[in-house]
Amino acid sequence: MLKHPTRRWLAGLGVAGALVAASASPAVAAPAADIELYFQDTTLAADSPGKSQALRLFADQPAVLPDVTVRYDYRSLAGKVTLADDGNAQCTAPEAGVLVCAETFEVPLDEVYGEQTEPVLIAPTDKAKLGDSGELKISLQVAGKQRGSYTSRIRIGEGVDLAGGPDSKLSAAPGGSFEAPLTVVNVGEKAVEGVVAFFDLDYSIRTKERFSNCLYVEDHLLACQFDEEIPAGEGRTTTLNYQLGKDTYAPGRQYGNAEFMTYADFEDLFGLREDAGARAAARGTGSAKLTLRDAPQKLRAAAAQTDTDRGNNYTSWNITVTGKNGTDLEAIGDTVEGAAGAVVTATVGFRNNGPATLNYIRGDMSVTYLDVDVPAGTTAVEVPAECAPRSGNGTDWGDFGKPGARAYRCLADTISVAGETSTGDFRLRIDKVVPNAQGTILVNAKCECEGGFRDDLKPANDRALIVVNADSSGGGGGTLPITGTSTGLIVGIGGLLLVAGVGGYLLAKRRRTHFVA
Repeated sequence: MLKHPTRRWLAGLGVAGALVAASASPAVAAPAADIELYFQDTTLAADSPGKSQALRLFADQPAVLPDVTVRYDYRSLAGKVTLADDGNAQCTAPEAGVLVCAETFEVPLDEVYGEQTEPVLIAPTDKAKLGDSGELKISLQVAGKQRGSYTSRIRIGEGVDLAGGPDSKLSAAPGGSFEAPLTVVNVGEKAVEGVVAFFDLDYSIRTKERFSNCLYVEDHLLACQFDEEIPAGEGRTTTLNYQLGKDTYAPGRQYGNAEFMTYADFEDLFGLREDAGARAAARGTGSAKLTLRDAPQKLRAAAAQTDTDRGNNYTSWNITVTGKNGTDLEAIGDTVEGAAGAVVTATVGFRNNGPATLNYIRGDMSVTYLDVDVPAGTTAVEVPAECAPRSGNGTDWGDFGKPGARAYRCLADTISVAGETSTGDFRLRIDKVVPNAQGTILVNAKCECEGGFRDDLKPANDRALIVVNADSSGGGGGTLPITGTSTGLIVGIGGLLLVAGVGGYLLAKRRRTHFVA
């Protein structure tokens, strides 16, 4: 699918900051817009500075929310935790255990990635004790009207400190195998009773192993839970066996990392899966467990533990992809017909004929740029939200989704899977019947922009026709749209929890319009 060029949605351990909704729809949320809330469960270490958390908002259509106010009710933990503004909101405390924060600016929402409000700092007081737990009740008001609520959990745990092992440089060819070390060190002063490795792997990194203590989505590894205790000052290690998909682009690079976290922190984070509507992960069906070497002690019952320094929890793998494996992007046109005054839909886009998948997710860039020229005698009354008017002076990127132009430049999604198709709808009003009126769609259009694809294997099929009222005598014609399977299972393995800011995989809230795969 196509996407807005300014999307930058990883911000620390939160997610996306400035997501600008681009649509032909009105700027303010329509009354029918369905707004959903999510606030991650939080485990705090006693005697710690606390954690910064933000409310996530989602909508079923692009929208901009004015006059947003969020009310946080933590009276169930009165005297044991405090909440305070940790961003740019205007917050007041009308009563003990209640914080009300008004957003300084409007909040733009995208129906795929959503947006977050200004964060709040949740901190324990000197009265907080291990095992304390309570509810955080959140309510949302938009322009003075109640628009949603959510209940999250806050609990007090024991502070520990995990660190990831050294980074690795590896190499493999498309379809080839490689081994990746996985090492974790307890750099704190207390034993860590169980650890979880949560993986953020590029789409091409696959595994055939199915350990019983790991979670998978098809042939992608999501997380592994280790019940070994790691004493203070000691490290544990294991080895992962990976394989690059045969559709990996080459030469190139693939990246992956693992974040180590306590059981409690993973439980807080993983609770997002179902709320995000992500495709379910399955526990490995194999009889063997993946274990950490030199760890004879096993997990014992204890208070929840939380990591007090998440900045050093990562280990990463940089894989050089050898060999040569390119791809062919083919333009898809359409042929439509109608009488004067009718509005017709031309579905256009491109197909990735393979053999390689294009993956620009980590750079957050469009895999290709498409130029669309509107047929004579017609007016574009509705265009995909990722398309902007194009002229001889360039592209007006500030007018995404603006109708009425004669030519457009469109952005694609950050991944194009081999064998799949991305298309979008142009709604054309026939002002005057012009037999065999022709427009065009060009994939791999030249653009002085980041991203894009310049090494197409078959440039001859980069252009296709958009024909309105084709001449029945045989002139003109276009390529009919090709349907493909959903690319919901794409992107980078961390995306099951993408709104938690760990990666970008399994987008459940897919676009319902615009360019979609």
